[in-house]
Amino acid sequence: MFNSYLDNTLVLDVEKCNGCTMCVIVCPHQVFAMKDHHAQIIHYSACMECGACMVNCAAGAIMVQSGVGCASAMINAALTGKEEATCNCG
Repeated sequence: MFNSYLDNTLVLDVEKCNGCTMCVIVCPHQVFAMKDHHAQIIHYSACMECGACMVNCAAGAIMVQSGVGCASAMINAALTGKEEATCNCG
């Protein structure tokens, strides 16, 4: 299942969304889905704040403070021995 990253900063402005689907494509934890040609957050607590969605959103519909989530995911993977999804934030 998904890890929960508490106090995440993910914000989606659905009105700005142009329906390009990039957030759905680049998100390593399937946080987004498309509904009526607009992105929707479907797994908010799964967001690791990698910033891939924001970097790849040409419409500027997504805001997130990236950085901590990637580090947290890598530390969690190291401690639990589970392979964590890599982010596409670069």
